Amino acid sequence: MKEQLRLAILTALKQCYVDGSLSSGELPEEVQLEIPKNPEHGDFATNIAMTLAKPEKKAPRKIAEILVASLQGNPLCDKIEIAGPGFINFRLAATCWYEVLDQIAAQGDKYGQSEVGNGTRIQVEFVSANPTGPLHIGHGRGAVVGDAVAAVLQAAGFDVQREYYVNDAGNQVVTLGRSIFLRLRELQGEKVDFPEDGYQAEYVIDLASKYRSEQGELNDVSDDEAIKACARFGVAEILKWIEADLKTFGIQFDHWYSEKSLYDQGMVDQELAKLKQKGLSFEQDDALWLRTTDFGDDKDRVLIKSDGSYTYFASDVAYHMEKFDRGFDRVIDVWGADHHGYIPRMKAMLAGLGHPPEDLEVLLIQMVNLLRDGKPYIMGKRSGNFITLKDVIDEVGRDACRFFFLMRRCDSQLDFDLELAKQQNSDNPVYYVQYAHARVCSINRNAEEMGIKQLQPEHVDYSKLALAEELALVKQLARFSETIVGAALGYEPHRVVFYLQDLAAQFHSYYNRQRVLVDDPATTQARLCLVNAVRIVLVNALRLLGLSAPERM
Repeated sequence: MKEQLRLAILTALKQCYVDGSLSSGELPEEVQLEIPKNPEHGDFATNIAMTLAKPEKKAPRKIAEILVASLQGNPLCDKIEIAGPGFINFRLAATCWYEVLDQIAAQGDKYGQSEVGNGTRIQVEFVSANPTGPLHIGHGRGAVVGDAVAAVLQAAGFDVQREYYVNDAGNQVVTLGRSIFLRLRELQGEKVDFPEDGYQAEYVIDLASKYRSEQGELNDVSDDEAIKACARFGVAEILKWIEADLKTFGIQFDHWYSEKSLYDQGMVDQELAKLKQKGLSFEQDDALWLRTTDFGDDKDRVLIKSDGSYTYFASDVAYHMEKFDRGFDRVIDVWGADHHGYIPRMKAMLAGLGHPPEDLEVLLIQMVNLLRDGKPYIMGKRSGNFITLKDVIDEVGRDACRFFFLMRRCDSQLDFDLELAKQQNSDNPVYYVQYAHARVCSINRNAEEMGIKQLQPEHVDYSKLALAEELALVKQLARFSETIVGAALGYEPHRVVFYLQDLAAQFHSYYNRQRVLVDDPATTQARLCLVNAVRIVLVNALRLLGLSAPERM
């Protein structure tokens, strides 16, 4: 609808240049159309008259009057008005909005999708939790945000790959191996002095016990070899937990990428050699540095320390260089908010390699505050000093968990109330949205029981949808595609959640005030078409977020 109106405005503007009422000949790259905050001001408003004031050397209001005169009689518009200094407000004819119902019926589960992305290749890397323990609720929020960002990008026509970067190299893996090894020695009856920096949680004891039952005791190898063996075992087992939890959460990755493989295949050295060839690195104090200050960072960064060991930054640099080597046009990383200081150096590295820094987008995930009945809540300590994602999913269910994680911008803190998420009433936002779908399904079942067969759209008299609230529902349905595009381009899947809540609220209000199956058959058919269009959009939006659409609740 918006595109049709844009075309009508441009056509009117061109006609004004032809007839001489306007003279600059300037055509804007895009006609800006906004939805007025006050519905009484119409369906759309444009500031085009203000943008033409300078080239036309006329007052914006005078330009608006000329454009409105040229637009008069256009069948799209029911009313066109000038407001303030030169805004033009449009109220579209009801017949235009009825076309939306035809589109939804024809496109079905494809409604809302677009080709805005034009096949641009984007990689979304998310979760990427260290394989040293179970996923916690912070990982869960990042997982849903990454998955939903990938989904809205795909719906907007981007070519998307989901990737998990396995941090299976570095000190944290050695610490895990040592922790399992020491617990294994305890199980063998030895008294050990367990270090404070070891992994203290009970799952480490479980891993040691499983290693002992499957691999036997480590009596004939050196401590170093035993620790390496325990580390390999621990990482493999924990990755199974992580993959299982993510599958339960409705998340699957296209690719799991091992940090260790970067070193095993010599890729870190290969990528660092490229930096050296480009003059982007230098040696100082027996260490290798990256010239990130040349590209906006506050200081240069160490890649290889004076003792010859690699920094975490070295493998991150190599990994991100390799991402673009794979042909991705853009890379999105989903990180915890505590990594915000890492962003400038990564963007500086890309700039040095000739990539626009904006080719790397980093989404920061803020903390989740777990509540029970509005009060801070701490669950069991079996996994250490954090709350596992699995515990939360087991208590409130996958749908509620995913929905709640997406209810706020990812860079704002989130309060997650376990009791609210379990409620089966309108206070629970995910229940409220899903119940709207269940209600439409109930209407369809009642219609079937009454022998009412829904007609094809071309046989429906849409003029029977004469109520203001019916037209408002259609207008909300028309905004779905635009909502997806905005969510995709802004990497903001919470926009789809907000849209769902608004749509559900409008539908519930309509349902509570109006009967769908009435005595007049034509009105019944029109309303069935309307509510089933709502049903289709609810399903499409819920599936986009990885949620189910129950038919009964």
